[in-house]
Parts: sequence; C-alpha cells; structure tokens
Amino acid sequence: MDQLLDSFLAYITVEKGLSKNTLESYGRDVTKFLTFLEEQEIKAVQDIKYENILDFLSNFKKQGFSDTTTVRTIVSIKQFFKYLLLEKIIKEDPTSQIHTPKMKKSIPGVISLEDVEKILSAPDKSTPEGLRDLAMLEVLYATGIRVSELINLKLNEVNFEMGFVIVYGKGSKERIVPMGEEAQEKLKTYMEHSRPALLKQKECKELFVTRRGKGMTRQGFWKLIKTYALKANITKAISPHTLRHSFATHLLERGADLRTIQIMLGHSDISTTQIYTHVENERLKEIHKKYHPRS
Repeated sequence: MDQLLDSFLAYITVEKGLSKNTLESYGRDVTKFLTFLEEQEIKAVQDIKYENILDFLSNFKKQGFSDTTTVRTIVSIKQFFKYLLLEKIIKEDPTSQIHTPKMKKSIPGVISLEDVEKILSAPDKSTPEGLRDLAMLEVLYATGIRVSELINLKLNEVNFEMGFVIVYGKGSKERIVPMGEEAQEKLKTYMEHSRPALLKQKECKELFVTRRGKGMTRQGFWKLIKTYALKANITKAISPHTLRHSFATHLLERGADLRTIQIMLGHSDISTTQIYTHVENERLKEIHKKYHPRS
C-alpha cells in the first residue's frame, strides 16, 4: 500500500498543483489511515470496507484532534480512494457514503498572460523535444484540459478541419473542446516533424510521445513545465494545473460566461466553475485600489 500512496501523491502533485504543505498533510493523513489498517490486519485496498473507515475516524476523534484536522483527514482519505477508483485499482469507493463538511474553496493560482507567453517562448524549437513541449503547452493553455487528459490524447482525437480535440474527462465523460489556430499550428508542426523523429518508426497510440516510444507521463510533463517556468524567470509556483486555471481566468476577464467555461473545463457542476468569479473579483479590487483616487 506504500507504493499506492507514493503514486497517489505523485498524481495529486501534478493534477491539482497543491502546495508543499498541503501535499505533506495529505501524505501524513493517508499514512495514519494505512497504519491503522495494518494494525487491523487489512493488507489490500480492495479489502477496505466502509466500516473500517468509520472505525478509523472514530479512533481518530477519540485522540482529541481538532474539527479542522478531522475534516482535512476525511478529505485526504476520500481523495485517495477517488484516485484508486480512477486508476481502476478498486471497483467501488468505500468513502462514498461519508459526508464531508463544507469548506471554503481556495482561490486557484493563476499567472498573467505575459508570464504565459514567457513559458510558451521557453522551449527550444530546434529540437524534437522542444517542438513537442511547445505543442503540449500550447494545447494545454488553448483548451484548459487537465494534464491527465492532455497526456491521454490519441491521434484520432484531434480534428484540425473543425479545430477541436475530443477529450475524455472524469468518469470517461466525452467532451469537445475548441482549439485556437496558434495551438493547431504548433501541434501540426510537432506531428509532422517532431513525433516521427521521437518514435523512430515505433508505434504509439498516444499523441504526445517520448524517445522511448511511449506516451508522456504526468510526472514527466510536470517536470518539464517546472523547467520552462525556471527558464522564463518565473518565481511563482507553476504546475500544469496553473495553465488550466489561467485559461479559465483569462477567458472570464475577456467576457466569456461561466456556463461556457464550465463546459470547456468539463465541470459537472457550475458551482465548481464559480470559483473563478472570486479570482475576477480579486482582480477588480486590485485595479480599484490601484487607480481610484480615494482608495
């Protein structure tokens, strides 16, 4: 189960772009849970039942932890099982019946259009890897898709004639996301010149590949985006999720409505998308404070 914990932490590092402190909290919470299970002689995640989780939480509460810590621990465990379900390691989520108290959603991190341009200018376009990385960054920012959706894109899921990609999101839900001309141009260049050079006559169903002849991994792309942010002299913490947040925020700033953004992001509930109105409100307050004569 320790290997599953490591894989889970690697996954949320890339997918959610969480801070170091939050990641450490997730790790501690799930470790406590897994240690409790070992003491109960439960050695496989497939054997974990709803009752086992209730026993753990009851034991946890008896130890006198605060409500905030308890809620955070519940969230950590639920996220762990969501990951196991996503990876098809388990068939049913034993935490589905466990209620999580409402907590205030944090405002996602975004970067300016200027910083996006700096990152997009960072890859070396004279190399096959550089052309691939540029295409991946352009598609990510042009569509706002999740990094897992990006690396899982297949060749037949790109439609240049209509200018969109077919994406399979959470729960294997299909959605069509438009892609701008700039991203299409960079993607065509990658597919015509870089992809064949990287594959060297090997076959791979994934759109974005490495020299090993396999698809790019979440961790691999996360490292790349960190490298390009550093190269672009951006000191703010950057992850693939940052470009997704920036995509949504920049659309909102330019007049796009929340419902349209919700569809493109693949949010099943509009309340998830509404977090971006907080981002916009913060920006408006900053502008008011900066320019109003009596602020």
